[in-house]
Amino acid sequence: MSRVSTLDLIRFGLLLLGVLCVLTGVLPAEAAGESLRRIAPLLLFLVSVIILVELTKEAGVFDVIADRLATFGRGSYAALFLLCTAFASLTTAFLNLDTTAVLLTPVMLALAIRTGIRALPLAMTTVWLANTASLLLPVSNLTNLLAADRVALTPWEFAARMWLPQLVAIAVTMALLWAFYWRRGARGADRYEPPVPLRIGDTVLFTATSCACLLFIVLVMAGVHVEYAATAAAVIALAAFALRSPRSLRPSLVPWQLLVFVTGLFLVIPALVLHGLDTVMTALIGTDDGAGGAFRAALTGAALSNLINNLPAYTAGEAVVPVENGDQLLALLAGTNVGPLITPWASLATLLWFEWCRRHDLRVPLRRFMLHGTALAALALPAVVAALLVS
Repeated sequence: MSRVSTLDLIRFGLLLLGVLCVLTGVLPAEAAGESLRRIAPLLLFLVSVIILVELTKEAGVFDVIADRLATFGRGSYAALFLLCTAFASLTTAFLNLDTTAVLLTPVMLALAIRTGIRALPLAMTTVWLANTASLLLPVSNLTNLLAADRVALTPWEFAARMWLPQLVAIAVTMALLWAFYWRRGARGADRYEPPVPLRIGDTVLFTATSCACLLFIVLVMAGVHVEYAATAAAVIALAAFALRSPRSLRPSLVPWQLLVFVTGLFLVIPALVLHGLDTVMTALIGTDDGAGGAFRAALTGAALSNLINNLPAYTAGEAVVPVENGDQLLALLAGTNVGPLITPWASLATLLWFEWCRRHDLRVPLRRFMLHGTALAALALPAVVAALLVS
């Protein structure tokens, strides 16, 4: 019998607390139903996209890409750095930050072993860009889906507003990744040994899942609702595995842990908002849609994310930002995406990343993680908000 992890206890505890809020009347049933109806499309998207990327990883797509990156780098750390940051950024932007944390982290750690590269630089590249590269599209982050719905932006319109802040966030992240982890004095080696290229196992599964991921991206950019686009792509991947490798279709593909966590959050946070949290958030964020209000919203979102988690931080902040304050809402979004870099629980992606590092026996010095995360958040967030205001 498997032991229940601490993360699972937190997830079930949060859901139980949310159910108790409804049963005791702390959260009225009508308000609970409205909250759950709002997140229903998000949950469908979450299930579909995780199944899609799990099967894509099972087909070896991520392993082959990471392997080819190391081969293309030809032993140069500078080249490998650019390739890995591009890979992590694109995975986050188009396939969701939790995908980067759940699937890319073990791939990068395995790659470190095969090439003799220190694991921490690769791991930190994954976790930082899982957060800071999640601004570009609605699918990049669950908070983005909530914000896109609120400001009524299509994926193209969302990207048009966020491309400059996104580039700024990635640029600052890359600068500090190099300074803290990738430069010669930090990584401890001049060159690495390129790996022997991996061979593709089942070419049918590899091709089918690769095409499914591309279809998902095309449908999203064409304006199809993300939950439907993800479901269509997941069905293609499922059909391919049903024909070629049915034993790979196991119940664990369904991300029940994430479903429990998100459902619990969206029952607890509305209850807190009804009982005083909205007053606190209004005082902290204000109602100014100018530059001052944008910076206040971003700072509040970042601070609250590192105290509790970015999903409830965004939800609580959104509840008090006036509907017409589009810039202030997007600044809050920037704070809850770029700011959760300091504490291990600041975002779900970071929690999942720590779990993978523990499983691979990678020791992450917590003090160093928090200090470097503070530096990145302090430098990146003001630059991102400034870019948002001029975009």
